Amino acid sequence: MRKRKPKERIIQPDPRYKDPMVTQFVNNLMLRGKKSVAFAVYYEAMDLIKERSGGEDEHAIWKKALNNAMPQVEVRSRRIGGATFQIPTEIRAKRKISIGMKWLIRFARSRSGKGMAEKLAAELMAASKGEGAAVKRKEDTHKMAESNRAFAHFRI
Repeated sequence: MRKRKPKERIIQPDPRYKDPMVTQFVNNLMLRGKKSVAFAVYYEAMDLIKERSGGEDEHAIWKKALNNAMPQVEVRSRRIGGATFQIPTEIRAKRKISIGMKWLIRFARSRSGKGMAEKLAAELMAASKGEGAAVKRKEDTHKMAESNRAFAHFRI
């Protein structure tokens, strides 16, 4: 490689749960640089989850939802001899996490409901139970990779 790998940035843990992954989630949730608003939305969603789950640990529910939304494989397009093949490839650990977070946030935004905290809480609750649009997207991605398994030998 001509260039050296960039130094990995350390993400500070969030104030309530002391977890850097929560801060990463909030960074993805943030719009127009308004981090305090994003934290407020996230914590309000966590309070709603705690209220609805009957006192169950909301941070554990969030982690389970994220785990259920993280894809293990994805398909990549590759052109070979004039034909384009969808080649299934494994995903790096960091990319799995970021894709799962982005899917949860995107599908929470597109949900119907009042206020982002309400929508985010509903999507996280659904994902923790193995339902919801983010989990469906993961399953669709896995099905696509499974159906194109014959082209795995073209892997780069």
